Amino acid sequence: MEIDWAALRAAAIETMRRAYTPVSDFPVGVAGLVDDGRMVVGCNVENASLGMTLCAECGLVSSLHATGGGRLVAISCVDATGAPLMPCGRCRQLLWEHGGPELLVEALPRPLRMTELLPHAFGYEDMERVTGPVGAADVPADLARWRGRGTVFVHPDISGGTTIWTGYWERSSGEPGSAEEKGILEEGPNLPTTAAAVAWGLVRTPRVVVVDAEGGLSWAGEGEAPENIRQRWEEEKP
Repeated sequence: MEIDWAALRAAAIETMRRAYTPVSDFPVGVAGLVDDGRMVVGCNVENASLGMTLCAECGLVSSLHATGGGRLVAISCVDATGAPLMPCGRCRQLLWEHGGPELLVEALPRPLRMTELLPHAFGYEDMERVTGPVGAADVPADLARWRGRGTVFVHPDISGGTTIWTGYWERSSGEPGSAEEKGILEEGPNLPTTAAAVAWGLVRTPRVVVVDAEGGLSWAGEGEAPENIRQRWEEEKP
C-alpha cells in the first residue's frame, strides 16, 4: 500500500490543534493509515488527575475501532511545531497491538518499523505459551490458578513389568496468612519416557525435579537449581 506521508502529517497537525492540554500545554496529534485505505486520527486529552490523561495514540486506536476496525499500516505523530514525535513506551505497546511489528512510524530521517521502536515486544504469543491451547488443555480448569507455582516431582514406576514414568504436582505451603497447606495438586499419567513426564510438569510449573530409581534428584526446571539439588537432568539422545 502506498503511503502518503505528507497527507498523514497534515491530518496529524490539524488534529493536534484540537488537543486538550490545560496541564502541560503540549498538544500532540496523530494520524494513521488503516489497511483498508481509510485514515483515522487522535489527539491527547489531559485530566486534572494526571494519571487519567489520554495520549493521542489512545484516541487514534479508539477511532480505529469506532470506524470499523482493521490494522494500522502507518502513523504520523506530531508535536506543536508539526515535527515528528516518538510515541511513549505505553503507546508503543498499544500500537504494536493494533498494527504489529511491520507498522511504520514517521521519523527523521526515515520511517521506523515497530520492531525497531519496540524490540523484544510482549504479545499474545507470550501469554499463549502458558495459557494457550497446550497449557489450557493440559491443566484442569480448577487448577489453573496454581499454574507457575508448586513443584512437580517426576519418578519411574513399573506397569505390567515395564518401566514407565509418572509424577505429581505438589503444592507448596500457602501464602502467608492463608489456611492452605502443603499437598498434592495433581497426579500425572503414565508416560513412556522421562522427557514426556518432564514436559507434563513444565506445563504446570517451572520447578520440576526428576527422581531416579535410587532416589537421586536432578533438576529439570527453569533457572538455577535449588541448593539441595546439585545435578541437572539432561534428556537422553536417541
